[in-house]
Amino acid sequence: MVLFSDRVDAGRQLAERLEYLRGTDTIVLGLPRGGVPVAAEVARVLGAPLDVIVVRKLGVPFQPELAMGAIGEGGVRELNPDILSMASISADELATVERRERAILDARVAELRKGRERIDVRGRTVVLVDDGIATGATARAAGDVARLHGADRVILAVPVASAEALVDLTGFDELVCVNVPRRLVAVGNHYIDFAATTDDEVTALLDAAARRIRTGRHAGGSGLDRDVEIPVGTVVLEGHLYLPENAPAVVVFAHGSGSSRHSPRNQFVADVLHRVGLGTLLLDLLTPGEESDRANVFDVGLLGASTGAGAALWAAADADERLAAIVSRGGRPDLAGDRLTEVTAPTLLIVGGADPGVLDLNRRARARMRCRNRLAVVEGATHLFEEPGALATAANLASDWFVSYLLPGPEAGEAGEPAGLVGVAGGDDATELRARPESDIQY
Repeated sequence: MVLFSDRVDAGRQLAERLEYLRGTDTIVLGLPRGGVPVAAEVARVLGAPLDVIVVRKLGVPFQPELAMGAIGEGGVRELNPDILSMASISADELATVERRERAILDARVAELRKGRERIDVRGRTVVLVDDGIATGATARAAGDVARLHGADRVILAVPVASAEALVDLTGFDELVCVNVPRRLVAVGNHYIDFAATTDDEVTALLDAAARRIRTGRHAGGSGLDRDVEIPVGTVVLEGHLYLPENAPAVVVFAHGSGSSRHSPRNQFVADVLHRVGLGTLLLDLLTPGEESDRANVFDVGLLGASTGAGAALWAAADADERLAAIVSRGGRPDLAGDRLTEVTAPTLLIVGGADPGVLDLNRRARARMRCRNRLAVVEGATHLFEEPGALATAANLASDWFVSYLLPGPEAGEAGEPAGLVGVAGGDDATELRARPESDIQY
């Protein structure tokens, strides 16, 4: 059985099958939510625009996972007569399910389209991408929606699909699938990480893709935007580097997960920093082989997974390193241990107010630090800042901190020192800052 490490890995493998579309007038449409991370990677590799195509499965009332049809934008409705007959679904039962799903679909369209126009697909090639296909009802509806909006050619591309579904998926100009297992029990069984994708993550991916197209960085526009490999001893670390033109400084994202550079959350925060002129290096601190060994998770000396804050502070304590500023977002600075007292770079610790264990650890770590520092608590936020407005608030706090210490300005550096190396921030650093998320913050 073929396994994908996560949806980004699946998108990477799928993009290899679609390489022939590079440079053509193609639009990649992801099916929210799970299909969008796959589609984002396909769009990135092909240098194509990314958008969503919103559809909803119509589940059998007593077995919601079994699709009796699907609906989509523009009033599209696709029904499976065999399932309707087998389950003896009445017209009233069908209407009740459809009414509920239509309300959800309309709300999701409004949320995902907020401030963003639907990309015009008329006369163009459309690649529909999902993270997998079990029955095909949703994919058929998506194809109908694309045709309704004037697509000239519609390609369905997925990492994994059942053979039965592919046989029934007529109406597409082409079907592209990485793996067709003899028996598909569940799409998630073909992924190591099949965690749910949130609407905020979908929005972050769409914003990042729109920025890529808008600035032309995918086609050699201003600035530098590329995947990089960094040799460290006998291993090679992977990362993604973005340098705006004339960027005065670079923020390194230290994280252990093998797909962290593709994380929608990290990309969202990076986008906020790009908007103030800062470069970013999203760096995976573990190789795929190291990541598979859970013993490395809290090996801060190795710069292990889930310990990015500890790893950054550990490195910052090295007398040979000159770092301008550090921000920890929901991290574990306490894992830097005794080296905390040796850190000199101004440090901001951002923690969710509803993450009490980590908040306590951050308070204890801060008490040991001698450098200029501050603890910012985002009220009501849990560990991953998944609540509405929480991640935007954390990103805004980080941006303000880095602007104070990294960007040229009247307070950005001491006499004779480059602004990118030394910064001075005003305010009472003995105060714990409380921040309330704003659900309407847009970046």
